[in-house]
Amino acid sequence: MPRSQRNDNFIDRSFTVMADMILKIMPGSKREKEAFAYYRDGMSAQADGEYAEALENYQEALTLEDDPYDRSYILYNIGLIHASNGEHDRALGYYHEALELNPRLPQALNNIAVIYHYKGERLKESGKSEEAEEADEYFDQAAEFWKRAIRIAPNNYIEAQNWLKTTGRSKMDVFF
Repeated sequence: MPRSQRNDNFIDRSFTVMADMILKIMPGSKREKEAFAYYRDGMSAQADGEYAEALENYQEALTLEDDPYDRSYILYNIGLIHASNGEHDRALGYYHEALELNPRLPQALNNIAVIYHYKGERLKESGKSEEAEEADEYFDQAAEFWKRAIRIAPNNYIEAQNWLKTTGRSKMDVFF
């Protein structure tokens, strides 16, 4: 039974009914509607913490979806799952793929920056002097991705804006 038919609370059932109605009346091919249904089921499974099921649905959606913009969101969500599972390098690959299709996806830019910042912090905490330079490289990469995200969504990522200013990695006082 598809996930969309297994929702057990009123809000989920109501959303599913509405989404199904919209899906039926919206213009598009059967393939596009099927891709959307898999994507929706993937999002539902992801929200429930059912990552394996979500990945299966997203992979199926990717095989059906032709639109680059829509594919970018599928890839982004796959990246989220891998990041949640601590598979940072794998997540980075999906985020970069998403950006190739949709360069104006600030949340992907932000998540890449977060991973680079995390990697830099881990190296810095190791206390090994030879890794300090590598940590700075990660921090510089994080800064570049955060600056790109902030240019697209200037009212977001306030903590990143503060970090950029306090570390001297940005000379801009205001991003918008």
